[in-house]
Amino acid sequence: MSVHHKLVVWQNARKLVKEVYVITKSFPKEEIFSLTQQIKRASVSIPANISEGMGRKTKKDTSRFLTIAHGSAFELETLFIISCDLEFIAEDSLIEILEKTEMITIQLNGLLNKYQTD
Repeated sequence: MSVHHKLVVWQNARKLVKEVYVITKSFPKEEIFSLTQQIKRASVSIPANISEGMGRKTKKDTSRFLTIAHGSAFELETLFIISCDLEFIAEDSLIEILEKTEMITIQLNGLLNKYQTD
């Protein structure tokens, strides 16, 4: 098993991707190639960049990919806030997804601190 498979943040990011795909199924069909696709890409980017970062040989490279994952989490938050503004998702769903995304950003901060200070 690869080292990133054991990371709680990677596991949580994978769960978030699945939840994002379920939530976006209810979005209007005309959004499939715009907001829906951008939300899916941002969510997939989080665990994908964690994986790629953990596969790098230097701490600097690992840190760079973890930073990209962190940025994707913030992008995802914004996209969901916009989705709620457009009434594609309910506010209670927004709060739930933001809490999960925030937990991932906190976990990524911890991991980033490890690779930036070691």
